[in-house]
Parts: sequence; C-alpha cells; structure tokens
Amino acid sequence: MAVRVLVRVEDLKKYYPVGGIFFSSKYVKAVDGISFEIYEGETLGLVGESGCGKTTTAKLILRLETPTSGRVLFDGMDVFKLKGKKLKDFRRLTGIVFQDPYTSLDPRMTVFDIIMEPIRVHKIEVGDPEQFVLKLLYDVGLNESHLYRYPHEFSGGQRQRIAIARVLALRPKFVVLDEPTSALDVSVQAQILNLLKDLQKKYGLTYLFISHNLAVVRYMSDRIAVMYLGKIVELGPSEEIFENPLHPYTRALISMIPVPDPFQARKRKKIVLPGEPPSPIDPPPGCRFHPRCPYAKSICREREPPLVEYSRGHYVACWLYS
Repeated sequence: MAVRVLVRVEDLKKYYPVGGIFFSSKYVKAVDGISFEIYEGETLGLVGESGCGKTTTAKLILRLETPTSGRVLFDGMDVFKLKGKKLKDFRRLTGIVFQDPYTSLDPRMTVFDIIMEPIRVHKIEVGDPEQFVLKLLYDVGLNESHLYRYPHEFSGGQRQRIAIARVLALRPKFVVLDEPTSALDVSVQAQILNLLKDLQKKYGLTYLFISHNLAVVRYMSDRIAVMYLGKIVELGPSEEIFENPLHPYTRALISMIPVPDPFQARKRKKIVLPGEPPSPIDPPPGCRFHPRCPYAKSICREREPPLVEYSRGHYVACWLYS
C-alpha cells in the first residue's frame, strides 16, 4: 500500500527580530531551514530541549505564524498562499491541542458552547446540536452531566478531554498535540495518551506530537524527529531511533530516560552534556551541537552537516556519518 504524504515541510525558516521590527540587525533563529514529511494516518513525534523550535514549527505548519522563508504543503496546497474560502477550509481540516487545557478554554463558556463554537464559526449543519455535542463527549470519556458546566468545575484531565472534543468537532485530518499531557498527573497522562490513540484509529487522524518526554513520544509515535537549536538533527522510525540512535544529541536524550528497574538503571550510563545550548541569536558556525559534542572534529566547527539517509528511512545530520 502506497504511503501518502499529508504535510510536506520544505526548507522552513522563522527568524524573530531582536529589539524591534524596524531597527533590528539581530534575529532569533527559532526555526532555521528544516524539511520533513508527515504521512497520512501516522504520528510524527517532535522532540528536543525547551527553546529548540518545536512549537514554532507547529505554528508555522498551521499558519499561526508567517515564515521568514520556506514552504508548507498540506495535501498538495501551499499553506501560505491560501486565501478566503480555501484558507477557511484549511483551518477546518487542521487543529491543535495545547499544553495547558485551563488557559485554552474560555472560562465564561459552558462545555456545550465551547464545543459548538467552531461549528458556528464554520457554519456547519449538525442536526440536533445537543446530540452532536453529547456524542463527542462520549467519545472523549465524558457524559451528559458535563454538558452545561464551566471549565473551572473540571479536573485537568477532564479539561483536556473537552479541548480534544472541541478539535474533533470539525472532523479534522491533521492535529498538532503540543505537549498535551505535560501539565497532568502521571496516571491521567496515560489515560489521555490512550484516548488519543483510540481517537486516531476511529477518525483516521494524523498527529504531530510535540514533547520533551521521550518515553511518551516512543509510546505515541510511528516516527520521530529530533530538533536542536532550530535544526532537525535526526529523523527516523520510532523503534530505530531508540534502538540505534546515531546523533550524539539523540544518544544523550535517550540515556536520560528514567528506567523503572533499579538494577538496569545502575548498569546504564547517563550521558551528561556539558554547558548549555548556545543562543539562537548567535548560533555557532558549523554543526550547532559541536560545542557540547564529545566527538567534535575540526570539520564540525567549520561546516554544517546535511541531513542524510544513513539507512532506510533513518536520517542524521552529523559528520560522523557523512
């Protein structure tokens, strides 16, 4: 069966001016020339340290931000050229679940109004609105007793379920999950992750799953892209990334995942990276990871490594493999 590309990102860049739009000579290079694809029906995990550009990438794909350069193709359409009805249709086919469900829900609206709001904006006929909303609530594990309550009356996990139901209301093809469980208790995290997997199968959804928790990303993702300082440094199938990490940065991230077995934890060697990530305003020349890399060579300090295919579907940007 042929694999269909739903989202294609081509040499995407986003620079933010420092000190004002009109008088700035310096820029924060939040996203700096990344390219990748997301296949229909899959979950692509996007991981990396805070500030590496994960959320900015998601906002660019959804056209919540305007790029400095580059393209995003959604189902063959250039996202940044869409206007009028085509842009509104694109908005209907995409959605996002934010990290903090409390701040993403209007405290003055009931659950019914929160879920119906996108339906009203897009002027979609749904028959009986109350039954329509009830079906969505049942899908996310809530019921009719929650229909006319306000966000402050719910727990964090319940609020996130409401946010998910709101996204599902428009029957999107593509959903960004921006750290959807990081603000929740561990036991509730597992419930929400399982719910997201079940909904993906039921509705045929495609996910971009953003997180810094690699254990969660491994559970959710078919493929994983690793970001460092605005660049993708490794991309490949989830199990391949975890069983055979190539980039020194990926190895360090995986080595820090907590191990439940204390005996295995003692045997495992943690890789502690020296220093802090460089500033995205003035990134180092060559490979951006070289100031913290134990394997850095002279070429690493002079030339930026391209993202090349090391094995089938497994890409890495490192001079150790070029």
